[in-house]
Amino acid sequence: MQIKIDQIIHSHRKSIALIIRSDGKLVVRAPLRLSHARIQEFVSLKTNWILAQQEKAAARQILVHAFINGETFLFLGKSTPLELVDHAREALRLDACLRLRRSDQSQAGQVILKWYRQQARQILTSRVKLYAQKYALSYSKVRLSSARTRWGSCSSKGTLSFTWRLVMAPVEIIDYVVIHELVHLEIKNHSSDFWKKVQEYLPDYKKRRAWLKANGYQLDLGI
Repeated sequence: MQIKIDQIIHSHRKSIALIIRSDGKLVVRAPLRLSHARIQEFVSLKTNWILAQQEKAAARQILVHAFINGETFLFLGKSTPLELVDHAREALRLDACLRLRRSDQSQAGQVILKWYRQQARQILTSRVKLYAQKYALSYSKVRLSSARTRWGSCSSKGTLSFTWRLVMAPVEIIDYVVIHELVHLEIKNHSSDFWKKVQEYLPDYKKRRAWLKANGYQLDLGI
């Protein structure tokens, strides 16, 4: 079968990159003078990977929460069931379950989103501080984003940004993204020196990076 290419972007790059958008469309980034035939040939070789990624994108598109008893939500890599409770002081609280006050069920999406963002700010700030001190790295501040596929970024002024969705992932995956961005404080690109430094701090970073590429689509509330 021939894979449909939805968009080709030519630029001054040396290699081809395949991007599966959140809606499942395939975007190809290619060198300026690379022919369409060569691009199509490369895409054909990656058919299985492309189809798998498009299937994941489709699964994410249909993720819709009803906010009912027993429905599960990811937090720090674990599936946590939701339980509706009466007469609770807090709109949402985590213990053995995520306990949502029944009177807030009609606005559950916003309540849960607010809770995730609160947890993300606390956890990410703590992990950044931990590793910055450990490796004597200096940053300006930590901010949250709502990005769906860009897990983190580092500004020229030393601001580290992370998507709140990261707190759905296991702590070791959060740490990989944190260290990735901390290393960018010193090395702004993704050169071999950059990856050597990441590996120095995290010898198994490739395993963690692979997990994020394979499972990142699950880190979403669908709202």
